[in-house]
Amino acid sequence: MSDIQSMTTDALQRITAATDLATLETLRVELLGKQGSVSGLLKTLGGMSPEERQEKAPAIQALRQAVADALADRKAAFEADELARRLATEKADLTLPAPDAPCGTVHPVSQVMDELAEIFADLGFAVATGPEIEDDWYNFTALNMPESHPARAMHDTFYFPDTAPKGGRMLLRTHTSPVQVRTMLAEGAPIRIIAPGRVYRSDSDATHTPMFHQVEGLVIDKDIHLGHLKWTLETFLKAFFETDDIVLRLRPSYFPFTEPSVEVDVGFAIENGRRVLGGSGDAPGHGWMELLGSGMVNRKVIEMSGLDPDEWQGFAFGVGVDRLAMLKYGMDDLRAFFDGDVRWLQHYGFSAYDQPTLSAGVGARP
Repeated sequence: MSDIQSMTTDALQRITAATDLATLETLRVELLGKQGSVSGLLKTLGGMSPEERQEKAPAIQALRQAVADALADRKAAFEADELARRLATEKADLTLPAPDAPCGTVHPVSQVMDELAEIFADLGFAVATGPEIEDDWYNFTALNMPESHPARAMHDTFYFPDTAPKGGRMLLRTHTSPVQVRTMLAEGAPIRIIAPGRVYRSDSDATHTPMFHQVEGLVIDKDIHLGHLKWTLETFLKAFFETDDIVLRLRPSYFPFTEPSVEVDVGFAIENGRRVLGGSGDAPGHGWMELLGSGMVNRKVIEMSGLDPDEWQGFAFGVGVDRLAMLKYGMDDLRAFFDGDVRWLQHYGFSAYDQPTLSAGVGARP
């Protein structure tokens, strides 16, 4: 017992004499570490008889507790002295400007959707939305797409095993056109809407991704003709690309949900190795680029949507939002939109305070 008392006195004196945290840590390891002297005493308890353990265990446990408390108190004293020293010597100049803090940016897709909404709102269009999980009646049948249409194939469309309410199949919508049908059924006519949103198709390369963004426009009214469509598209593209030098070319095409259908090409020139919209595509050094699909809404679609096709006519168009962003802001790989690379977003992103307006310029950068 006298040895334990002597050991306690010696340990406490050495702890009190420690001059810094490094010395104190060395003492902690020497006394309470796995191979420490106090830890060695604790290990001897297992080999003692019950009588010896009852006699010596309290003293050994008291030694361990005294050493641990002394080490903690001495460490707290050192840390308090260090804090007092730093408070006395270190100063903060509160008149200095705050350092730049990292801030988030608006994704180019969100920015372009805001730009589209601003432009079409000025033309009297409302924004309509619909579910991304659709049934094949809204996605295909109501849009005059026959059962044999290639777009219905498994390799183009993401299907669910669930059965749709109308007896068909559930799927991830392949375009935002179902919003047109849903809006006509819900609101009747006349209608003037755009339907931006996410769509899904089984495709992936530098210019295609399984999920991308699309905006569709729909106008249903009386005495609507193809001239209204062309004027609307010209007005939209001039405002979006912020130039009056936009020349369109309409080519006959085929879509099940429009008749007649037209592909819309826009003239471009090559400047510094990239396409710049503007000018006639037939001029030397210029060309035509396919930009979007459009046409007059098929009579069957109008009828499926609960309207009388002899009374109501309309036009519709669709364009990829990601592709518009790539053309306007000089991006060359669609996959980068979905990589989540902060460096890319810091380069192409927009300030949250830079709201697009027609007066200030829908594409104004920070």
